Amino acid sequence: MDLSELSAADAAQLIRENKLDSRALVKALLDQIDAGADLHAFIAIDREGALHAAANADRVRDGGKPLGPLHGVPIVVKDNIHVAGLPNTAGTPALRNFIPTAHAPVVKALIDAGAIVLGKNNMHELAFGITNDNAAFGSTRTPYDTRRFPGGSSGGTGAAIAARMAPAGLGSDTGGSVRVPAALNGISGLRPTLGRYSQEGITPISSTRDTAGPMARKVADLVLLDQIITGDHRAVQAADLRSIRLGVPRLPYYSNLDREVARIMDGTLSTLRTAGVQLVEIDMPELIETASKVSFAVALYEGNVDLAAYLAKYNTGLTVRDVANQIASPDVKGLFDTSILGEQAIPEPVYREAVQKHRPTLQKLFADIFAKHGLDALVFPTTSLPAQPIENTMEVMLNGKMLPTFFTFISNTDPGSNAGVPGLSVPMGLTADGLPVGVALEGPAGSDRRLLAIGLALEHVLPPMPRPKR
Repeated sequence: MDLSELSAADAAQLIRENKLDSRALVKALLDQIDAGADLHAFIAIDREGALHAAANADRVRDGGKPLGPLHGVPIVVKDNIHVAGLPNTAGTPALRNFIPTAHAPVVKALIDAGAIVLGKNNMHELAFGITNDNAAFGSTRTPYDTRRFPGGSSGGTGAAIAARMAPAGLGSDTGGSVRVPAALNGISGLRPTLGRYSQEGITPISSTRDTAGPMARKVADLVLLDQIITGDHRAVQAADLRSIRLGVPRLPYYSNLDREVARIMDGTLSTLRTAGVQLVEIDMPELIETASKVSFAVALYEGNVDLAAYLAKYNTGLTVRDVANQIASPDVKGLFDTSILGEQAIPEPVYREAVQKHRPTLQKLFADIFAKHGLDALVFPTTSLPAQPIENTMEVMLNGKMLPTFFTFISNTDPGSNAGVPGLSVPMGLTADGLPVGVALEGPAGSDRRLLAIGLALEHVLPPMPRPKR
């Protein structure tokens, strides 16, 4: 048995049944981490802490005590989510020595359920980016092609799980930062409905848009982590494919796709239709304009206000200006110097209008489209492109045109993020070059469990994602 291939749920069951020792599993995954050091998936590895926790987990099990649902199972955590005793750098030099004294509630729930944290994952600096090209801690690579970026900003978590360094973990998502790296690394990722998870103990961009989200190779593991974090342990079963009704929003989600992404997406829709899923063709022509009035007006304004409050709350001794002065990545440095702290900073009246007027309009647009067509969710490609070369990450070529990388890769995930609706990405296949691409589902606010049930069903009919060949 290759221990690195185990899902979190399967590993937990084997440990409970005394068929697997947690310490053996941790050692196997640490070996995977060492073998994949060139991926730069980690900022900190808690080797001794994880081995000690695993040995203790085995003793507890052998003592016959009740075990939690993740007892002895290793996970990984993005380095903007607090793990007590480990640095929480948020991928930026100014926070290199900041060590939280308490777990973020989302982490505490998993640790209380028996999980063991292997380490903190690399990320796009301060989560303000989509490539994980981090000048301070190294550029993360996807294990499916180490010349290419893994997506971001939770790219380290995505790459680590894809490379079999852990079965599951936590990322955070503001505009696509869980789902984009899930898609580019051939794994699954959930952005829960805004407010479903606590945002305490997470380095923020935007309190209006941020949320932690689970990432794993199996949707069943997303279900397990979601149950533990929310405390809702009711079973989630795969939905009957014939009961599922999905909207296919050709405009704008399908309007400019890479040819390979379009080919695989067409095949996915055909597979779903054949399996009995009801597909409804729809357009949302006003979506981009409406979402654009929310997106950066909110994120850039709150990027200053919420970060300042966070730095003060956790006694870091730093101001936003202190952090900005030490930013290493040119794209993030430029953003802070111009659009967050500089002359192009969002005026408060523009921010208030975005939050109080345009965001409710966007939320109503989503709610109305779901209600009008009786939809469980929308279905579309998570990203318009597969992973791209790590060099010159500011621009990408799409259908003969050079386009900004950031806006191109979040084009399908950002609108729903602004509305706070849940989103799920699951793998749907490999391009001719062997690169993973994902299919996204977005449902009505609060429909997380139904979305996961649909994800479980899709997983049964879509092709399994092969292990990276590296």
